[in-house]
Amino acid sequence: MRLILYLGKGGVGKTTTAAATAVRAAELGYRTLVVSTDVAHSLADALDSPLGALPSQLSDRLWGQEVNVLDEVRQHWGQLRNYLSTLLRRRGVDEVAAEELAIIPGMEEVVSLLHIRRQARDGNFDVVIVDAAPTGETIRLLTMPETFQWYAARVMDWEPGTLKAARPLVKALVPAADMFATLERLSKGVEALRETLIDPEVSSYRLVVNPERMVIKEAQRAATYLALFGYPVDGVVLNRVLPIESAEGAFMQEMARIQQAYRQQVYDIFTPLPIWDSPYYARDLHGLEDLSMVGNATFKDVDPVKVQFKGTTQEILRDGEEYIMRLPLPHVEIGKVSMTKRGDELFIEIGNFRRDMILPMALAERPAQRAVFRGGVLEVRFGPPEVTLPVEEATT
Repeated sequence: MRLILYLGKGGVGKTTTAAATAVRAAELGYRTLVVSTDVAHSLADALDSPLGALPSQLSDRLWGQEVNVLDEVRQHWGQLRNYLSTLLRRRGVDEVAAEELAIIPGMEEVVSLLHIRRQARDGNFDVVIVDAAPTGETIRLLTMPETFQWYAARVMDWEPGTLKAARPLVKALVPAADMFATLERLSKGVEALRETLIDPEVSSYRLVVNPERMVIKEAQRAATYLALFGYPVDGVVLNRVLPIESAEGAFMQEMARIQQAYRQQVYDIFTPLPIWDSPYYARDLHGLEDLSMVGNATFKDVDPVKVQFKGTTQEILRDGEEYIMRLPLPHVEIGKVSMTKRGDELFIEIGNFRRDMILPMALAERPAQRAVFRGGVLEVRFGPPEVTLPVEEATT
């Protein structure tokens, strides 16, 4: 079983890339399901075929699906939601607000992932390829298992008091024991989901970027948070690359030249991950024939279902009150390390090598104290957060 999730800023061509990967996988003989978890589905448009909440067969080995989040929430959380909503209303919470508060934060994301894992686990498909929501929403989605586990544990801790307070109400709804048993089953399912999502033999995360400054920045941020939560990234698709040799006219030549600079930046930033260039096409792409062309042009002789990279691209360790960020750079020669930190960005130079990194919030508020490069690994040490005194205290 393989699970491949494509992440990227909205509008970078993530849906087309996911669909093209799925078509290529099916051509190579894998029973393939491509799924959209984005609320604003566009997968059906890319495949040029109507899709529903259940897998629809598109060719001999290819299926497509657009997850109906509302149905999934209703199936997994309906009984519990009714129970909590009624309890909140009895405590004086407005009816509409009670309906909203009765849903655990991120439940939509959790049930989407549970559904995808179930499809993969049941053995109906060799690979499930996910066209995920834009980067920020997907990062929230991927951190939901941890958030859900914490929230569910707090709810289950209420059991004795809740049972006593709500006993008359329970009789009119569902047995409270059943309610908490359902929550416990769901919690165990999310725990198993987390294990699947971090297993590098099963799950892979691939970033889709364009050769544009803001897109690259967001991809860096996504890579940082994926590494922070232990999600295995195994490649980057550099999409919509203009071929500089065939660019005609001053305008197109200048665009291609600018793209080449950003293309080199992508290779510098995301090494040692494999990077696949996908060309910019002069027309709208849709349907299996077009997607087959894109898949072949992007991956060439590479089997996109196989794990393309194993290992960590960065690691953050706690050392007392300090943190150490480790960044493997196997192809960089040892040299003097210079480092500059500005907000959540860290600029590193080692000889002719330069890397602009996006830091997670846990490190952005800490001073970068020193950096050393040895054995092909850059280590940056961050001290305790800097304390800013109020003006009146600072001037005394």
